[in-house]
Amino acid sequence: MSGNTGGRLVTANLGLSLDGRYHGPGGAHDFAAFAPYVTSEVARDQMTRIWQTATTAVLGRVNAEGFLGYWSSVAADESADARDRGYARWLVDTEKVVFSTTLAAAPWERARVVSGSVPEVVAGLKADTADGAGDILVNSSASIIKPLLAADLLDRLYLMVFPEITGGGGRLFEDGLPGTRWRLAAQERGESGELAMVYDRVR
Repeated sequence: MSGNTGGRLVTANLGLSLDGRYHGPGGAHDFAAFAPYVTSEVARDQMTRIWQTATTAVLGRVNAEGFLGYWSSVAADESADARDRGYARWLVDTEKVVFSTTLAAAPWERARVVSGSVPEVVAGLKADTADGAGDILVNSSASIIKPLLAADLLDRLYLMVFPEITGGGGRLFEDGLPGTRWRLAAQERGESGELAMVYDRVR
C-alpha cells in the first residue's frame, strides 16, 4: 500500500547534492552548487508538480522570509515564466503555517505562526479534513522535514538531485531515522544531469 494511512497527504520538497546535502559547506545560505540547475526545465516542472494538489504550505521562519520576500514580486510579474508565476501565486494565496520561536505574529497574509512540536502540529493539520482540504506541502524546510521523517509522518517526497558533490553542508538523511520503504512514483532527467524524483511512502 502506498500513500498515507488516512487524512491529508503530507508532502515535502527539497533539493540535494549527490552527497545528500541540502546546502553547501558555507552554511545555510550556500546554494552555489545548486544555482545552475534550479531554473532548468526539469526543476521548473518539479516546482509545478509540488503545489498543484496542496492547499497548505508549511515553512520555517527563515524560508518564509526568503520565499515570500522573493516570490511575492514574481506573482505580479507578467513577464515571468508561467510555471514560476503559478507557484508564486499559489504561495502568496494559500494557507501558510510558519514555525518560529521568535515571531509573535505572521507579517504575511493568510499565514499563522506556530512554535509547538513539529510532528504534533503537522499531525493536527493532517487530521483536519474539513472541506476536503488538499495536501500539506513542507516547502523546502529541512528543519521541519527532518523531524517528520523521524516521526514517519511524510507520505511523499519530491526530491531534486543535482550532479554536484559539495563536500560539506547539512544532510537530510541522518543516522537514527526509522527504516522505511518508498516507491518511485515519477522521475525526470534534465539536460545537465539533474534528476527530479517523486517518492511515495509504502505502508
